[in-house]
Amino acid sequence: MKYKCLVLDHDDTVVNSTATIHFPCFVKYLREHRPEIADNYTLEDYFIKNFHPGIISLFRDEVGLSESEMLEEEQYWKDFVREHIPEPYPGMSEILHTFRARGGIIAVTSHSFSHYIERDYRTRGLPAPDVIYGWDLSPELRKPAPYALHDIMERYSLRPSELLVVDDLKPGFDMARAAGVDFAAAGWAYDVPEIEKFMRERCDYYLKTVDELSALLFSENG
Repeated sequence: MKYKCLVLDHDDTVVNSTATIHFPCFVKYLREHRPEIADNYTLEDYFIKNFHPGIISLFRDEVGLSESEMLEEEQYWKDFVREHIPEPYPGMSEILHTFRARGGIIAVTSHSFSHYIERDYRTRGLPAPDVIYGWDLSPELRKPAPYALHDIMERYSLRPSELLVVDDLKPGFDMARAAGVDFAAAGWAYDVPEIEKFMRERCDYYLKTVDELSALLFSENG
């Protein structure tokens, strides 16, 4: 295989979680704490805000949460996620099992907490990641910082050309570019023209379906 390490985002890349968990949680929280703006956001809006400027900016600068409210919202989200386990996209399990069977390294870089990622992989029968870089990291080490990629390369003695980052959002793209690593945009979670245009113009690969990821990884020319 061309790529020895698959560096995966989690939400909306491996599992279908924003539409089924994170956005419903967001709306539920607003209805309880900011009812006057609870109906201001569609799922597409939420994807765009996550894409840029990011979830922290959305809550702090747009929703207007204070620092203490930010901590309360994070706990609210944790409690919600604890009770909801997302499903992997069809075909993703086969890709990960095949990649692992062929000797590939599976890494995860995500803005979800590591223990929830571990739970999702375990519960849904996915091969356990070799390493996870989640929200547990110090803020300066999380995506879009390239820390995870540099650590992977040092840990497994890999060159940048041997890693492939697969992510649906801009922080993953920025992380990959900062480390000189190839980037494949995961375009199967949503149809948002603004995001797709950005990704198609800048990424090494734009993948509209999970099958296209399989072809990239396992085809003779891959």
